[in-house]
Amino acid sequence: MANIETSLKEAMTIEGAIGVALVDHTSGLTLGTMGGGATMDMNIAAAGNTDVVRAKLRTLDMLGFSDGIEDILITLDTQYHLIRPLSGESLFLYLSLNKDRANLGLARYQLRKIEADLEV
Repeated sequence: MANIETSLKEAMTIEGAIGVALVDHTSGLTLGTMGGGATMDMNIAAAGNTDVVRAKLRTLDMLGFSDGIEDILITLDTQYHLIRPLSGESLFLYLSLNKDRANLGLARYQLRKIEADLEV
């Protein structure tokens, strides 16, 4: 089992990683961030993606779906934004990737593995 800092460091080793955050979508609290740099404030990105997760959960509820969210992908011109809710938790991992350098399938696989090893 890995702690938050170790998990975030591992996520930053994913090819094309720009930044990563662990966020509680019920409170909006960011539990940890890494990366981002001058081009991306990970705290602002995490807070904004809290709204995305909440909206999707509300929509699933209104539709009467019992499915959980495996992940949410947002594709920008130059980036992928990958949101992965943690099973049985109110937390999600948020990973921003450089679209030219990332392998999306591999990034999803690696993020799933990081989620499985994460101990909060």
